Amino acid sequence: MQFTLDALQEAHALVTRHMAPTPQYAWPQLAARTGAEVWVKHENHTATGAFKLRGAITFIDWVKREYPDARGICTATRGNHGQGQARQAVAAGLIAKVFVPHGNSVEKNAAMRAFGADLVEHGADFEEARAEAYRVAEAEGLVIVPPFHRELVRGVATYGLELFTAVPDLDTVYVPIGCGSGICGTILARDALGLKTEIVGVVSENALTAKLSVEAGRLVATTSARTFADGISVRMPVQDAYDIYATGAARIVAVSDAEVAEAIRIYFRDIHNVAEGAGAAPLAALMQELGRMAGKKVGVILCGGNIDTDWFQTVLSGGVPEPR
Repeated sequence: MQFTLDALQEAHALVTRHMAPTPQYAWPQLAARTGAEVWVKHENHTATGAFKLRGAITFIDWVKREYPDARGICTATRGNHGQGQARQAVAAGLIAKVFVPHGNSVEKNAAMRAFGADLVEHGADFEEARAEAYRVAEAEGLVIVPPFHRELVRGVATYGLELFTAVPDLDTVYVPIGCGSGICGTILARDALGLKTEIVGVVSENALTAKLSVEAGRLVATTSARTFADGISVRMPVQDAYDIYATGAARIVAVSDAEVAEAIRIYFRDIHNVAEGAGAAPLAALMQELGRMAGKKVGVILCGGNIDTDWFQTVLSGGVPEPR
């Protein structure tokens, strides 16, 4: 998969008809803490509080063009993907059936319903919810929204386009990896602009599928993915995404839930921004690699800020939330 610069600029024009571009700031507090010039890409400032809205905008536009008679979409999510898909599908006059696993974030579930989703709880984790979404989409004649698709990635890549256009001389950018649209969009935006910035993927040490796959040179699933960083709680890699980040990323770093919780605290103490677990994982990885990044210009993708209140309270009190 590749995108021309024209294709990304066209996607950006579409995306910004539905949401404002998000800012990227070099925060002096983070520079003082890390010894690097740290640019935060604030995807926690989108209309759904997460980067997934970008891909929903381009995907639903594609659905309306490719399937003009479609009555709706069906998908699975841990929350941010579902909010974006529901918002855009309903705005386009479509129904949005969204599957989540039992025990999913209460507040993300409420947000999806508020955006118009027909929310269904099914299965013990994302993979089981995803299997049911595919079954129901087929049975009910709905367009399936997979976790990874060219049009999703083209929309998501627009945050990379914004970041690299504003700060083209970044040495390194840290990006979380769930099913892969975020890191792949960042890699493809870098490549379309002809930049040399290294991209570092970030996973949870409790959800290692992407890291294990790259190290093995083939897809490696895990039996569980128990982390409170639910946006990266994935146990089965996606081949199309793997094909991009396996060669396009410089390395993949694993972070603990304790490191993620500390990164959430740093974001709130230093710059008074709220980050969810996946959103804080890139900063946690940077904190692991301070010696390596000293004196460099570094980007971290704060991909979302949708953390449940009880988990946030636990984190701010110095604890680490227990995964549901």
